[in-house]
Amino acid sequence: MKQYKRVLTIAGSDPSGGAGIQADLKTMSACGCYGMSAITAVVDENTIGVTGVHPIPVSFVRGQILSVLDDIGADAIKIGMLHSSELIRVVKETLAGYSIRNIVLDPVMLATSGDHLLQDEAINILKTELIPFVRIITPNIPEAEVLLGRKLTDRYEMVQAAKTLSCNDQVSVLLKAGHLDEEKLIDIFYNAEKGETIELPSTRIHTSNTHGTGCTLSSAVASFLAHQLPLNDAVRRAKEYISQAITSGATYEIGKGHGPVHHFYAFWE
Repeated sequence: MKQYKRVLTIAGSDPSGGAGIQADLKTMSACGCYGMSAITAVVDENTIGVTGVHPIPVSFVRGQILSVLDDIGADAIKIGMLHSSELIRVVKETLAGYSIRNIVLDPVMLATSGDHLLQDEAINILKTELIPFVRIITPNIPEAEVLLGRKLTDRYEMVQAAKTLSCNDQVSVLLKAGHLDEEKLIDIFYNAEKGETIELPSTRIHTSNTHGTGCTLSSAVASFLAHQLPLNDAVRRAKEYISQAITSGATYEIGKGHGPVHHFYAFWE
């Protein structure tokens, strides 16, 4: 019998379909994987902004993870919005019971709209307990600045920042450059397993349809790792996927704010 490439997302939901687990599952499907989810919070949001966050009880989140992994298992895991210190610890402790190497953490702290999604007291727990546990993190510049406690103004600072965020080479870091005010964007990938830095250049796409780009990119990385691609190749393929999804999504109009990317650009226009 054939086997699916299995990817579990542990994240919040987005009823408008552009971010959160909805974006994750679309990405996993588009990248040839079988997507599964453990919902951490029901978020009241749309393309304009976040109105409210309703946390799922931590014990119930743990139960969802156990139900999936004990029955189906996973080749890779993507972690998104974890809103509290307790939840961060429980997710880490639960996953520690399984030998799953391919864990991608998108350290979600801010929505595209600028709304805060992570409680302040949880940030230190994220830094000290969960980040060193995973294989790769995918922060944008505002998230990296929160983790570092300082501003980043150019790509030269990004190189050192990515190495600093690696927790002494325990975790690889894909630091995204989209928040810099430049036409040519260069994401920085520090592969802690090889001790090497890779530049991933792209041209800025002028569009307001950027809702869920972080969710989509991290899920693509997890999907390509589930396909057993080497780390550098998985990151490059994920970068290509999100670039094409943004380009294709820019031609659509949906919602009154930041619309989504086109996850299924390879299958339909």
